[in-house]
Amino acid sequence: MPMDTQTILDVDLLAFESGDATQRAAVVDGVMRSLRTGFVYTEHDLSNDLLDEAYGLLEQFFWLPMPQKERFVAPGTFGQTGYTGLLVETAATSDAADWKEMLNWGIELPERHPLRERYPTRYGPQVLPEAAIPGIAEVLNTFHREIAKLQTRFLRIIAIGLGCDEHFFDAMVTDGATLTRAIHYPTMELAPGEEHIWAGAHGDINLITALPRATARGLQVEVDGEWVDAVPPDGRVIINTGMMLEHLTNGLIPPGRHRVVADPDQPGERYSVVQFMHPTPWTILSPIPSTVTAERPLAYPAIPAADKLQQVLWDINLI
Repeated sequence: MPMDTQTILDVDLLAFESGDATQRAAVVDGVMRSLRTGFVYTEHDLSNDLLDEAYGLLEQFFWLPMPQKERFVAPGTFGQTGYTGLLVETAATSDAADWKEMLNWGIELPERHPLRERYPTRYGPQVLPEAAIPGIAEVLNTFHREIAKLQTRFLRIIAIGLGCDEHFFDAMVTDGATLTRAIHYPTMELAPGEEHIWAGAHGDINLITALPRATARGLQVEVDGEWVDAVPPDGRVIINTGMMLEHLTNGLIPPGRHRVVADPDQPGERYSVVQFMHPTPWTILSPIPSTVTAERPLAYPAIPAADKLQQVLWDINLI
């Protein structure tokens, strides 16, 4: 899939799902070309009312006094649920902790479910600030489910692009340890130091990540060694790739390397909500046969997804 320049393209998930063979093929081609950057923008059918409601409730939470927010810290979960404060998470390639605070949540499987029993830190009770913001749990859980459905649908485009059955990823992500994270980047006027970096350069660990909206500029993508502002058309979802997809594709699809940088000309805070789509932790990440060629010999040994994640959580200071 040669490209003259590496560009983040805008594609239409809905056209892939409802179009004819020619339209579907065009979307697959656009996605696979765009993912050379690790990023792609897509049309979607998420409810704007749901996005508005979720962001409004999350803003209420982050404006609570710190002692109230700290009631929702979940010790021992390694940032997989509950509140994480400022200057805790650190990008693997950075010496400085990120200037952000977060609220994390995912699905809560029934007691005695084998995934919950085997991986309690990934599937334990979810810690959401319902006691402080009544009604927030239902909205955030609905938000999580809807974004997860969207990402599962988008993975079907990638599956076809890799020469797999359209539903190759479906079973892998059913009851996967997918994590949704609301992030508040406080104004840089309060930050220690003089740099305007909210979050250091990094790649995500998971399969793919969805970012449906942010309240201010700041996301930058590394393309051909240069930092490029990620500025999607209005109403799009940003999708980026992670290290687990890189592993499964034998390096064909790289992880989207990115950072979040405050614009000195746009002072103030920033809110975003991202969802990291993970496979089930017991998934064995092994390169898809179609991605192993004479030009790209097998380079990634098989490893359980849970172990791959633990490596990165250690690197970014969450263990």
